[in-house]
Amino acid sequence: MSARRLLLVDGTQLFYRSFFGIRGLATHEGQPSNAVFGFIRGIHQLLEVWKPSHWAVAWDGGSPKTRLDLLPEYKAQRPPMPDDLRRQVEPVREFLDLAGIPLIRLDQQEADDVLASLACWGEREADDVIIVTSDKDLYQLVSGKIGMATWGKDDKRLGHAEVFEKTGVHPGQIVEWLALTGDAVDNISGVEGMGPKTAAKLLGQFGSLEAMWSRVDEIHSTRIRTNLIAQRDRVERNLALVRLRVDLPCCPGLETLAVKPEWPAIMRPFYTRMEFHSLIKAKDQGELF
Repeated sequence: MSARRLLLVDGTQLFYRSFFGIRGLATHEGQPSNAVFGFIRGIHQLLEVWKPSHWAVAWDGGSPKTRLDLLPEYKAQRPPMPDDLRRQVEPVREFLDLAGIPLIRLDQQEADDVLASLACWGEREADDVIIVTSDKDLYQLVSGKIGMATWGKDDKRLGHAEVFEKTGVHPGQIVEWLALTGDAVDNISGVEGMGPKTAAKLLGQFGSLEAMWSRVDEIHSTRIRTNLIAQRDRVERNLALVRLRVDLPCCPGLETLAVKPEWPAIMRPFYTRMEFHSLIKAKDQGELF
């Protein structure tokens, strides 16, 4: 039996990247199409680079109440979705539906948690799992069978060694590392004066937060030691904020995620309506499957 590779795509992130990466694309009727076009090209590129046997696109369903209860200002600094991007949500979903690419979204659940739940499920069901995202939160999932990849044509699989090289900590320490440093992208404040290198040094010295708290007097820097003791509650709160859920009910049977050998002919009317003439030409020339 051939190897089963499950590719998990952060669809919301690809959608935003496509919107800001391509400008000024719209149909003659004024329908914005830049994000849809970039999204489709991105999906094709991932298929070409990683050649998955199974795949799914995770979509953000909003912030869960549990995180908002812990931190009401969680992600509050993010601007609302631009109107021209919002108008492209339905066309992207239509594309995924026509192409037979599974879209998984749960109300009030973040795409990261959906990806985490799918990855841990896939670790049991598939031979290899690749998560495509630039979100460092997902580093906590990396294992022997779960790797990460970034966007683009690079086929480098990020594993244990690469995570350590980028962060200075092992995948199993990522949650505690983020709890110390915070995450500005999600509006999570870390310990004052605590940068990524200092947090990695502490976890390298003590191995875990539990060991650090029990031997906190061994921290040489008075400033760091004082801030840690004073802001311990913040660190404990952050642990709950950055630890991803792996138990969401979003995992169908593996075969429902199988990559279709050829996209249906109905894709042509969709491409025509969106005025994606280059995609039609590429498909006719066999460059798109």
